[in-house]
Amino acid sequence: MKPVNFKVLVLTISILTTNYSPLFAQSDVPAPAPKQSQSVYLTHATIHIGNGKVLQNATIGFENGKIIFLEENPVFKTDEPMGKVIDCTGKQIYPGIIAANTKVGLDEIEAVRATNDYAEVGNYNPDARAIIAYNTDSRVTPTVRSNGVLFAQSTPLYGTISGTSAVVQLDAWNWEDALVKEDGVWLNWPNMRGWDYEISAPKVNKDYDKQVNALRDYFRDAKSYAEAGAHDKTNLRFEAMRDLFSKAKTLYVNVDRVKEMQHAIAFAEEFNLHLVISGGDESWQIADELAKKNIAVILGKTHELPASDDADIDQQFKTPSLLKKAGVLFCLSIPGGFWQERNLAFNAGSAATYGLSKEDALTAITFSTAKILGVENKIGSLEKGKEASLIVSAGDVLDMKTSNIEYSFISGRQIDLNNKQKELNAKFSKKYGVN
Repeated sequence: MKPVNFKVLVLTISILTTNYSPLFAQSDVPAPAPKQSQSVYLTHATIHIGNGKVLQNATIGFENGKIIFLEENPVFKTDEPMGKVIDCTGKQIYPGIIAANTKVGLDEIEAVRATNDYAEVGNYNPDARAIIAYNTDSRVTPTVRSNGVLFAQSTPLYGTISGTSAVVQLDAWNWEDALVKEDGVWLNWPNMRGWDYEISAPKVNKDYDKQVNALRDYFRDAKSYAEAGAHDKTNLRFEAMRDLFSKAKTLYVNVDRVKEMQHAIAFAEEFNLHLVISGGDESWQIADELAKKNIAVILGKTHELPASDDADIDQQFKTPSLLKKAGVLFCLSIPGGFWQERNLAFNAGSAATYGLSKEDALTAITFSTAKILGVENKIGSLEKGKEASLIVSAGDVLDMKTSNIEYSFISGRQIDLNNKQKELNAKFSKKYGVN
């Protein structure tokens, strides 16, 4: 074997690092905004509170990251100090959109494994914390943020127990700055039916009962561990599940079919867990049961075909209004998405054409999401004392034709809305003479 030429090796590494540094360094990502230094007042706007209420010709003011003023048709004294004033006549103000069940910050380039941090090896990984892998230098995040999404629930995927999700704000230097709350553990419920790829037809999962019983045994062990208190030897997986049994954390269960949802509900009741159903494709069929038991649902996207061949072709559009009528707390999501989250508001807009009011559709991506994730005391609606996290649009944020985000604030900090795609658009617009 020839000896290694270390000079050549070092030179090769240097060249590779230089050539590909933009991929990893993300040098063109806008720097996080500095802390709010003066009070800001947005005047003469239509303000959508996020809880169904709308204020006309209203003004919102915030200082030190908190909302301090919110009034319709306010009258100010001419000598009253107001700091920075932005005239928003003809514009719409909304709470920052919250994207639930996403890969935002955990996925960069789907075809490059080294940039995918949303899945851990093995089936039982409650201790896999999404926040540790969260990438604040992602080029994807600014594109999502520029369309009104200011918060995301970064969620691990795959396996039986995927890990622990975290609610993050999308303008931060590092994951510590980004973290709003680590909110719950994610479980992928076994399917009673699968798909046989050899014959291209459905098949029964003969191991379903065995898989559910294995889950039950695992949760029993975890509960016993939690009830025993302190331990000489720490079990990291069971430590991550400890707060489930006190309901300090939520158990999120990915499940779609009625029978499986009912099994998941019975499972959560057996262990006295705070359950939230994610996906819930057929949740409308048991809406009354969900409402009675106060079980919230993170619905999948409306821009998708229903999972069942027997369902109405427009069932995805109708499900939100059916859950609303039954009194179920729900929100809309694009499960497992990251760059796709920029279209979340338009998914809500589609639901608004099938039974939901525009304000209820907005609530389904703001205040309701905040309540399900347990952060409604901070974000999700525009109220005095809450964080000043909001967007200003020249048009209807739920309408892809008119939505145009002009200002964005997270905790009072004005966010840079530039991103790589806008830069490329400006560059090639000049090249081809497009206005």
